[in-house]
Amino acid sequence: MKFRVNMYLRLLFLVFTFFHFLHGEEKKPFVLVTGGAGYIGSHTCKALHEAGFIPVTYDSLVVGKKEAVKWGPLVVGDLSDRKKLDAVLEEYQPVGVIHFAALTAVGESVTEPSKFYWNNVVGSLNLLDAVRDHHLAIFIFSSSAATYGIPLKSKIDESCTLSPINPYGNTKWMVEKILQDFEQAYGIRYVSFRYFNAAGADLGGELGPHVKGATHLIPIVIQVGMKKRQILEIYGTDYPTSDGTAIRDYIHVSDLADAHVLALKYLLNGNKSMTLNLGTGHGYSVKEVVESAKKVMLCDIPHVYSARRAGDPPALIADAEKAKKLLGWEAKNSDLETLIRTAWEWHKNLSD
Repeated sequence: MKFRVNMYLRLLFLVFTFFHFLHGEEKKPFVLVTGGAGYIGSHTCKALHEAGFIPVTYDSLVVGKKEAVKWGPLVVGDLSDRKKLDAVLEEYQPVGVIHFAALTAVGESVTEPSKFYWNNVVGSLNLLDAVRDHHLAIFIFSSSAATYGIPLKSKIDESCTLSPINPYGNTKWMVEKILQDFEQAYGIRYVSFRYFNAAGADLGGELGPHVKGATHLIPIVIQVGMKKRQILEIYGTDYPTSDGTAIRDYIHVSDLADAHVLALKYLLNGNKSMTLNLGTGHGYSVKEVVESAKKVMLCDIPHVYSARRAGDPPALIADAEKAKKLLGWEAKNSDLETLIRTAWEWHKNLSD
């Protein structure tokens, strides 16, 4: 009972602080961003800064880049370090936590599952224990459409069956379940975002994806066009789609970042927990991506065709109406030309 009272008092304090912050009567509130030096995390830190928050980045810098931390303090630490997590929560007293820190390479998760379960699941549990013990009530989780596995329909809403097909997807599904239990037991309210295909770079040119080891289509296409890779391999030309190649839903990283700010405000206003897809509701085929890249970059994209990869569905498209309805969110920058142009300009500037 004492814990519940403390939790409710903390929530009232957060709502009071946020109300005065909106009216310019209080200093800017801190938000803890784990993985804030990574691709999506750093873009979200910029969006938080522009919305009047101070992002506190907590990152091991194993994958994240120190130079991407520009809008608030950086604390170098691992999710396994409970003492450091306690220290940063005590020092900054954040109004909420946005949790990006995770290993994300699907192929590596298959060959090194132990590494993924320790980092993504045990690390998240350690973070949530710290959040609970510091009486925080707001948590935003970076989940993934990988939780759906191979869905039975091409347009996916949040009610679709969750059946991950790799350890990475399993780790995201497990943390979603942990969040449900923590809300029930400890009153921690959350928003879990299931991303589709994040792409693009900051519209102002300040941030972008890491260049080395790209595994997603748009960065690979750009690297081929810039002659940093010899050739693009297209897997499958016999899918039941308009041009025979697989279709995916691509969403601009800045649109993803905006959704996290809206979710933070949603929870600060006392709203209930929820799980939401983030995508555009529209898909582009591999060939469409290639043709658009040719027009944007004014170059050829050498490619070869190979057989389908096992487990690749013909089309994966998000139904993101729930996010639009509850958060007022829109994917404003996710047309194919903008996705490719911003990523290309980022890669090009890195090469200059």
